[in-house]
Amino acid sequence: MASAPGDRTWRTVLTDLLAGRDLDRATASWAMDEVMSGRATDVEVAGFLVALRAKGETVEEVRALADVMVGHAVPLPVESGGRPLVDIVGTGGDGYDTVNISTMACVVAAAAGVTVVKHGNRAASSKSGAADVLEALGVDLTMEPEDVARVAGQAGISFAFAQTFHPSMRFAATARRGLGIPTAFNILGPITNPARPQVSVVGCAQERAMEILSGVFADRGTTATVMRGREGLDEASPAGPTDVRWVRGGQITSFVFEPEAVGVRRHTIEELRGGDAAHNAEVARRVLAGADGPATEAVVLNAGVALATATEAPQELDQDGFERLVARHVEVARETIGSGAAAGVLAEWVRATRPGAA
Repeated sequence: MASAPGDRTWRTVLTDLLAGRDLDRATASWAMDEVMSGRATDVEVAGFLVALRAKGETVEEVRALADVMVGHAVPLPVESGGRPLVDIVGTGGDGYDTVNISTMACVVAAAAGVTVVKHGNRAASSKSGAADVLEALGVDLTMEPEDVARVAGQAGISFAFAQTFHPSMRFAATARRGLGIPTAFNILGPITNPARPQVSVVGCAQERAMEILSGVFADRGTTATVMRGREGLDEASPAGPTDVRWVRGGQITSFVFEPEAVGVRRHTIEELRGGDAAHNAEVARRVLAGADGPATEAVVLNAGVALATATEAPQELDQDGFERLVARHVEVARETIGSGAAAGVLAEWVRATRPGAA
């Protein structure tokens, strides 16, 4: 059992972790608040992150860290006009350097009728992160927070740049950079969107992250799909089975599906390899303009999962029902691209971020 509230110091917290004792929510919150307020030294931050990782993070601990991080974030109130507010994001770190699948899926989902606020950053381990490819597509990421909300209302999609909305992360930067290993911070991105979306779709490279994140969403009562391609892809995979944790009303249901079962043609991961931001932006333009191919199959698959997640589905859903639901929304995603609506949303997004441009 963790130390009593009145006894909290870095020494007692680290002693508990090194002894293999889980932290209660209040203690984990205290530690994260020390980090996010800049009161913790770099040594204390590094010690905390390493000890927590060595013990193994729990759902309760990760939720506490995430809630404190959101509490320190710049608020992002978004008026979605009655449409579901959705985020589609991957944890990264799968090592495959694919094209920006979730970013393209966000555009398709927005064109199909949900409001998307994508929470992301620049590439950490890949050649092109969400921020990198969006800049290459012409989206202005230097906006003030109120403009991010305005763009969401105008275009149906916007980007919450992590470095803009989480300034307190600078207090952990030196320790994280010095450690050079994955820590709890690597899985906080998908659960710290400052827009606080009602629906989240998260791809996880690591199986343990999938279990933790689905547990956090269930604990919060958030509607979510957490998924992982069996080969370790942090997306729904067109290459083989995808493991799913379907989170509704605090309950988690597990599914596994093959791409063909939801109307997607199978392709290898190698066919999804990307390049730098300019290359991936060109792929995105082609996909959203209606080109067929492996990237398009991956995008309609992930957009379909997102749209299915945002739909009012039965609380009790069996395997067949889940596959039918996703297949129906994969077809919606295809039709959305084919109609030109997805390309139109991208163009409107770029215009909305540059109101002074001709």
